[in-house]
Amino acid sequence: MAIPLPVRAQAAASQLAFWLPTPVKRALAGRPVRIDGQDLALDAQLLLRLQKLSGAELVQGSVEQSRALLDVGRHLVSGKPIEPVSVREIAVPTPDGDLPATLYTPVGLPEKSPLLVFFHGGGWVIGTRESHDNAVRFLAKHAGVRVLSIEYRLAPEFPFPSATEDALAAFEYAVAKASDLGADPARIAVGGDSAGGNLAAVTAQQAVQRGGPAPAFQLLIYPATDFSRRYRSQDLFAEDLFLTDVHMKWFEGHYVPSGTDLTDPRLSPLHADDLSGLPPALVVTAGFDPLRDEGEAYAEKLRSAGVEVALRRHEDLIHGFINFTGVGTRFREALAETAGALRQGLSFA
Repeated sequence: MAIPLPVRAQAAASQLAFWLPTPVKRALAGRPVRIDGQDLALDAQLLLRLQKLSGAELVQGSVEQSRALLDVGRHLVSGKPIEPVSVREIAVPTPDGDLPATLYTPVGLPEKSPLLVFFHGGGWVIGTRESHDNAVRFLAKHAGVRVLSIEYRLAPEFPFPSATEDALAAFEYAVAKASDLGADPARIAVGGDSAGGNLAAVTAQQAVQRGGPAPAFQLLIYPATDFSRRYRSQDLFAEDLFLTDVHMKWFEGHYVPSGTDLTDPRLSPLHADDLSGLPPALVVTAGFDPLRDEGEAYAEKLRSAGVEVALRRHEDLIHGFINFTGVGTRFREALAETAGALRQGLSFA
């Protein structure tokens, strides 16, 4: 789909700001921000400043308005499509109907290569395969993996546990149809960011509990892991850092039906009784993120259960950084490191 001219102009202006001399960027961004012993990256601070000047927010108005604004806003920060990556549309059958999905394959990748089943973020309410298109292209190209990006059902039309059911069905489909997807069935990972990281963690747990094929690896990027309590990072980073406390409550209000047990592991994977036997995991967190502490608590619980886990906190970054590949350099650096770790994790599977 062609990008409207005004949006393209805004995107060019936004990207240009990040190539200004550092003193000019600092003047635009404002004084350095230091919280909890961490210094916010200049690229992150400048992005937040531009967001505030434009009046943009992650959530604005109704569900429909928020979805539409995200679809436009992604063009401002994601950059030009990363190539060479081929795409193929897939229909993933489930008991509740087919799920649209996109298979991303880096050009030149051999058959029987690793595959990542990816679940996009967006609070289970907004976000699409399109909103995460360039992040997924980046992971596919730089990790040397195929990526199957899933369009799982969103709330409030389909509240919890619909998304978890879709995620597990998508993983099971990927294993069953590995040869059709050009993948090695023994090297299929699950991953995602934020809400998608939650779905990836839940899928890994459920797959192991069922006793069938399990993921070879988990890529959990600033995952939501616990709805049942409030963490210190939620107080430290409640406002003005892309994902806010108000946004989190808005997402929960749409996704979680009234009366739901907030310790249900399908909702809060941190509350699973037994994490032993789960596949190796990379947990990536951002220092200036309300979800930081619960993501790191999940990494620690995995480690305590004997699961091989690597925890990487990008202490100078904000929530959502994998989607900001088109502005500055710091966000791409962090995603490149993540892609390298994914490549390594699947090479040993």
